Amino acid sequence: MHTLPSSVQLSRRNCLRWAAAAGVAALAGTARAGAIEKIRARGTLSVAIYQEMPPFHVAGQGIDVELAQALAGALDVKLSLLPFQADENMRDDLRNMVWRGHYLGFGPADVLLHVPVDRPLMNDTPQALIFAPYYRERVVLARRLDRLPQMETLSSLGDAKVAVSGKTLAGWLMIGADNGAYRGQLDTQPKDGAEAARALQRGEVAAAAGLASEMESVLHGDARFAIAPLPSVRIQRNGWAVGMAVKKDATDLAQALQASVNALVQGGRLQKMFEGGHVAWQAP
Repeated sequence: MHTLPSSVQLSRRNCLRWAAAAGVAALAGTARAGAIEKIRARGTLSVAIYQEMPPFHVAGQGIDVELAQALAGALDVKLSLLPFQADENMRDDLRNMVWRGHYLGFGPADVLLHVPVDRPLMNDTPQALIFAPYYRERVVLARRLDRLPQMETLSSLGDAKVAVSGKTLAGWLMIGADNGAYRGQLDTQPKDGAEAARALQRGEVAAAAGLASEMESVLHGDARFAIAPLPSVRIQRNGWAVGMAVKKDATDLAQALQASVNALVQGGRLQKMFEGGHVAWQAP
């Protein structure tokens, strides 16, 4: 899954500053009526979510599905989910699902979830507003404590086998780590981090790399395993913020959705959504 920041060198402070600049703070005084009226007239909020993205969406269930339901409820309309397969990069997804529509004839949606709150992405996509960070994602390494009790650097792996999806950021980091020193011991067949975590759970490998949400959703509460940020100098250990996007002129909708996310955070409901998916919510 490519729903990752175009630059992995993000800091928490900068993410929040960029979110504010591109989101609610920039919207005040510039809202244009129209988007919410159209949504309420048709009685539905169309929310684009990634297809088969555990634990956020799998077969109509997941954290992003619950969040979409809450956003629609806050607008007092029904939810219309628009699941879709990721394209080549995040900019393509924003074009297809936010501001223009897919060439196959579906979309755009009113809002796209799981968008990196990433300054280069904001600058390169002026047709969209990216705002409302609701989670902080990280790349992690999960390991069996009986096989790998300590893990200060990747060299601690020795010759242990590691499961990681080869088409992800975690896969890219592991394949290139220490000048390719671990390529021979990587199982890159898993389709995502959740599948890699299940291989670890079954005892097929000694470690697995992927997103924190993926690892936690599978291994939660199992004392046999430890999950920690991937020890790599090539990525920020505190990860990146994940938010949402609407068309650039849908500022009234952006303001309403931001207010809804704020309320979900303050009331503790957002954290409970993540806990329901067996993920420790990380504030953005």
